Amino acid sequence: MRFKKLAIAVLVGIGLLAAFGTVFADNLTGDLEIFSWWAGDEGPALQALIDMYNAQHPGVNLINATVTGGSGVNAKAVLKTRMLGGNPPDSFQVHAGQELIGTWVKADRMEDLTWLFKQEGWMDVFPSGLIKLLSTDKGIWSVPVNIHRSNVMWYIPANLEKWGVEAPKTWDEFLTIAPKLQAQGVVPLALATNWTANHLWESVALAVLGPEKWQQLWDGTLSFTSPEAVKVWEMFGKILQYTNDDAASLSWQQATDMVVNGKAAFNIMGDWASGYMATTLGLTPGVDYAWSASPGTDGVFMMLSDSFGLPKGAPNRDNAIAWLQLLGSKAGSDAFNPLKGSISARKDSDLSLYNVYSQSAAADWQKDIIAGSLTHGVVANEGFMNDFATVMEMFLTSRDPQQAANACEAIARQNGIGE
Repeated sequence: MRFKKLAIAVLVGIGLLAAFGTVFADNLTGDLEIFSWWAGDEGPALQALIDMYNAQHPGVNLINATVTGGSGVNAKAVLKTRMLGGNPPDSFQVHAGQELIGTWVKADRMEDLTWLFKQEGWMDVFPSGLIKLLSTDKGIWSVPVNIHRSNVMWYIPANLEKWGVEAPKTWDEFLTIAPKLQAQGVVPLALATNWTANHLWESVALAVLGPEKWQQLWDGTLSFTSPEAVKVWEMFGKILQYTNDDAASLSWQQATDMVVNGKAAFNIMGDWASGYMATTLGLTPGVDYAWSASPGTDGVFMMLSDSFGLPKGAPNRDNAIAWLQLLGSKAGSDAFNPLKGSISARKDSDLSLYNVYSQSAAADWQKDIIAGSLTHGVVANEGFMNDFATVMEMFLTSRDPQQAANACEAIARQNGIGE
């Protein structure tokens, strides 16, 4: 009788724990489909997580549903079709912030993960500001895997010395040295496909506006047609004169290669470029390549965070929860981020595992003013981001600052920015 009561108590306890989402790893079977855009040169970091999951949960068949394309430009289109068609993956990569909240949370397609954050102790190990970014007043919606910095200028010190220039601290300095580089047959600033133009634009905007007015664009207190916002497009147009003509046909990695190979002097790209140069190309940060905050943004950290959420109706919910537990863990974070070129979203990361670039980024994350990225989903919803890509295509052809500013104001109203 005593053993029967004990067995009943254990079963009841397991049932209660399962009700709150606790997953027992040794009992997991079936499939797990994870959906992301981490392919090619970003693949090794994802593979490190996959290997850890497979070791922890050998009974699960993990399906890596990766859709190639920088910044998720192709993956998001596929995801939209699947989510609206009632066929969600078990968990999918999404930029933390309004890209998720303003799209799939607003559409009531995601599960609240507050219980998981409390269960795993994440309320204490993730910065409160980051948790706020992941949240609404109704819940916490995704698990952050990393912190990336958007506003970074990359260059090769030996090449700059050869060309007789230094990394510019402002965009006016860049415009002064750019003709000197062109005279030597060097592209001053490497650019790639459309989204990298958006990426460059946000760094220019941050420099022209400063972090306070940058945020005011998104809370509706600064109009996109204000004189300050028009000046962003004016400066952006001047900078574009010193980029490569074949940008639209290049990937971000190929633009980075132009800098590494000495065809271009600088590139503005997120710190996944460091992961590419260190992990794929085998270069040593601080020796073979160097970096600085993009011109005019020293002391400001424009951030983004890759995260994964739990869609309502996920076919393999328990397996997906185990995936999220791994992503938020210290071990998972410190396995992934050194390869990715990002830093951990956790406050207790082991920085000895990271290279000199990532250590410097972690130090800046602690002391700099934080601003959110547009291109990577922090400050605006996906509707605005998609429409902004169209505005960018228009500007790349017309080079008309006022026209671009007017179009931005129109799409901001259309997509509820500042409401």
